[in-house]
Amino acid sequence: MKLMIIKSRRVLHLLENEKSRFVCPIALGREPLGTKKMEGDGKTPEGIYHICLVKADGKYGRSLGLDYPSAQDAMSAFNEGRIDEQTLEAINLAHAQSRRPPWGTPLGGEIYIHEGGTDSDWTAGCIAVSPSDMDEIYPIWERITQVVIVA
Repeated sequence: MKLMIIKSRRVLHLLENEKSRFVCPIALGREPLGTKKMEGDGKTPEGIYHICLVKADGKYGRSLGLDYPSAQDAMSAFNEGRIDEQTLEAINLAHAQSRRPPWGTPLGGEIYIHEGGTDSDWTAGCIAVSPSDMDEIYPIWERITQVVIVA
């Protein structure tokens, strides 16, 4: 199973065998255009991520943490001079070991799919879904192998 998040349409699709099993509205970061580049930019990242942390009762209710920044995010940032080699290596090592990457880097982190309102874009870069829609997603989080976020 995978989650496909289409930012421009503000929807999340739960796909099973590439067929949509469930669709729901979402809210994004307060600056929804473009991909996340740095801590505090209010943008939701774009790319392929995985669930690396699960909270039954986080700040916004049930939450699925994503492994942002990805190795690709880190390489782009390194090539653009936004992070140093040590940070690049720390992010790459975490991914190689299937661990949560460091979230305290200039790229930011703590990107979740979490409960919250979906009427407007309000998060710091996360993806918000309604509690009733999280009822569909949360129980099967272990079966979700990818979270794909596209513009």
